[in-house]
Amino acid sequence: MKLIPVYTWNKSVINLETRGKKFTKQPWAQGVVLIAFVIIAMLLANLPWTRDAYHHILETGLAINVATPGGSTFTFPREMTVEKFINDILMVVFFFTVGLEIKREVTNGELSSPRKAIMPVIAAFGGVAVPALIYTAINQSTASGSGWGIPTATDIAFAVGILAILGNKVPVSLKVFLTALAIADDLIAILVVAIFYGGSINLALLGLAVVLILLILLMNRLGEKRPWFYFIPAIAVWVLFYYSGVHATMSGVVMAFLVPFTPRYSKEYYRRKKETYAKKLEEYEAIEEECGFPNGPQRHVLRQISSTAKNSIGMSYRLEHALSPWVNFLIMPIFALANAGVTIPSAEYFNIFKYTPELGSVSLGIVAGLVLGKPIGITLASFLAVKTKVGAMPAKATWPMLFAVACLGGIGFTMSIFVDTLSFGDYPQYATVLRDMGKVAVLMGSLIAALLGIFLVNLVRKKC
Repeated sequence: MKLIPVYTWNKSVINLETRGKKFTKQPWAQGVVLIAFVIIAMLLANLPWTRDAYHHILETGLAINVATPGGSTFTFPREMTVEKFINDILMVVFFFTVGLEIKREVTNGELSSPRKAIMPVIAAFGGVAVPALIYTAINQSTASGSGWGIPTATDIAFAVGILAILGNKVPVSLKVFLTALAIADDLIAILVVAIFYGGSINLALLGLAVVLILLILLMNRLGEKRPWFYFIPAIAVWVLFYYSGVHATMSGVVMAFLVPFTPRYSKEYYRRKKETYAKKLEEYEAIEEECGFPNGPQRHVLRQISSTAKNSIGMSYRLEHALSPWVNFLIMPIFALANAGVTIPSAEYFNIFKYTPELGSVSLGIVAGLVLGKPIGITLASFLAVKTKVGAMPAKATWPMLFAVACLGGIGFTMSIFVDTLSFGDYPQYATVLRDMGKVAVLMGSLIAALLGIFLVNLVRKKC
């Protein structure tokens, strides 16, 4: 047996880690990982030897039964399964990071002023309204009718990833425009879920949640910036939302807007402390230790520098930076693994033109909404904004190129699948089949929208 030198093995591990970090930094990396997990989920749900185990695992209960002194049993969380744990708990972290991103853009980003925000926001409303109208026109008064929110969402990760692959074929102004539009679209999608896709509301519990949220807001206004003072109330808000009937993921968005944006330490304070720490490091230089730099006292000073530097960055920024890799490369792939696994009993799932008076056509509504409704709505709303001089055309952009980029807004994927899991509750006898057909339609529509957008961008670029 040939032995591999330890240093060679360590070098290989370091190279793999470096390559892994480089991969995760690519703007298209999240999309590649999500597609891979969608394929895995579809295989697990359809292969004969994995199909039953796949669904059994998702339906496994995770609730804790607690015996009360009176002899009864209290279950917490209520009706919790592996699938609900992913959709109602892990996805809270996803919505929390989305909320942090929206807050950042509204505070000092592309949505921070009316002049910056008006064009992408108007375009986002157009990109939500037209797909919803197309879907409703197809499925009005049918069992599929409540799925109108499915084709209204844009997956920012996929859209931005494709723009990165297209490189300089798309003007920078349009890349910024689509990114800001997708962020505004996320905010609208959050409102749609909160208002139209919750359950029956328990006003007493919702009232308690509102009181707790106001107390957290007051704590924020008083200047509290320690993470634990927000983390513990966040759990309480999630519980109150979960039992009140408001979708639990909305607690993540609410808490994102309550987390302090301003840092604990000011710029002037950091500068003063930095100078003090620099002097201390020099003073302790004379202390001789076998370990060299840093010696014991210097290590203590360096820890103080690290703490001061960390607290000179707002908690909102720190959390977004810390959570994004976990969301992009763990939570979202797990979500795709749990929700994209649709058992395909027949080719009818791919027939988007099949329509019945009772069920309607969830597939046609979603595909038409994503592929046609999104670019038409975005372009039409942008055109009206420019013509009425409410908004301004992105620099160096043309209408054909804007339409081509708007096609990428039809990549619904993550948020569309999430809304699909909440839809069709009014028809429980059809809910499972409609949701499964909806997921397949989301995948088909997103793929068509991506290919159409790439094709049109290249076509418009050649003609310019």
